[in-house]
Amino acid sequence: METIVERPAGLDVHKAQVTACARTPKEGGGRVEHVAEFPTTVQGLLTLRDWLASHGITQVTMEATGVYWKPVWAILEDEFECVLVNARHVKQVPGRKTDVADAAWICRLAEAGLLRASFVPPKPIRALRNLTRYRKTQIQERAREANRLHKALEDTGVKLDCVASDILGASGRAMLAALIEGTTDPEVLADLAKGRLRAKIGALREALEGRFDELHAVWIGAILAHVDFLDGQIASLSEAIEEQIAPFESAVDLLCSIPGVQRRPAEVIVAEIGADMSVFPSAGHLASWAGQCPGNDRSAGKRRSGRTRKGSKWLDWALEEAALAAVRSRDTYLAARYNRLRPRRGHKKALGAVKHSIICACWHMLSTGELYRDLGGEYFQRRDPERATRRLVAQLEALGHNVSLEAVAA
Repeated sequence: METIVERPAGLDVHKAQVTACARTPKEGGGRVEHVAEFPTTVQGLLTLRDWLASHGITQVTMEATGVYWKPVWAILEDEFECVLVNARHVKQVPGRKTDVADAAWICRLAEAGLLRASFVPPKPIRALRNLTRYRKTQIQERAREANRLHKALEDTGVKLDCVASDILGASGRAMLAALIEGTTDPEVLADLAKGRLRAKIGALREALEGRFDELHAVWIGAILAHVDFLDGQIASLSEAIEEQIAPFESAVDLLCSIPGVQRRPAEVIVAEIGADMSVFPSAGHLASWAGQCPGNDRSAGKRRSGRTRKGSKWLDWALEEAALAAVRSRDTYLAARYNRLRPRRGHKKALGAVKHSIICACWHMLSTGELYRDLGGEYFQRRDPERATRRLVAQLEALGHNVSLEAVAA
């Protein structure tokens, strides 16, 4: 293989140790390999850094192995050109059964320029990403606790969730607190309703009659205490995210102009893709990296699979949340795109098309700094009015009508 990188190094990273292979020019011609193993402690990684520097290494390549590559990257990124590669690109090669062979093969591929670097955002974005991802896990845990509360109430025979849409609202929490304290009289519990729920006091009296005992009080009290703790965690994480995302506030404001994209999904999108779109050559490259476009697998003139590749699940959740809100908006391009595709492609694929449109819009907006300009809910009719006319006429004729058209003056 032709040498593209003169002094490369390949790292095979594991939890407790990292195997390094460096290739350097040999006196009199040819190449020489240097192999060593280092622990993944801070001192071990500093020794690795010094070892690489002693061999004059210019490029360090490593596989994206779980989260174990992150401390290695953090130590080396300021001193060397670090390249993170997809393990799938290098793993299916026969004959490599040891860590040394893995590191040597990675080094040889890097030397020949045959590896494609993965996207690794800068440090501020990585720090922001850690916060937004952990906040998402806390939000999901809170949702699980809310589901456990519903199941616990079913065990007591209390049907509060059949009357109140949110049992963790002000009225629901007041009734649950009274139940935990020992109040089981449906009349007293129903009188704790507030606001519009007071119109359902009759239904509440019937729903709040159950077999709530002391063990249920301990069980549900623990669930509510955990929910309160998670609410506090989510609030504190949101405050930290507000501080960390301040340098990228303009990018968040741009994304919030897209229909359906609220503050929280916009923060997640910025944390996952960054604010600098120069790393993605086009909107299509970003959509492909995010796993928001159909797969491309053709052979012998036949299309075999259009399955979407895997992308960031955190980004996918944010885009799905935004897309579900966008399809419910009125007179917008995204809602029209969804309504146009859903009858023949189904909900999931139509929603996927909306997610693709949102991520492409993010690339254009972050690249140009322009606000979102909506094409309107009638975009597809305006794009090809003759086609829309033929379609509507065909529908009327299918219903048994004779149709004649007459042009109307503008």
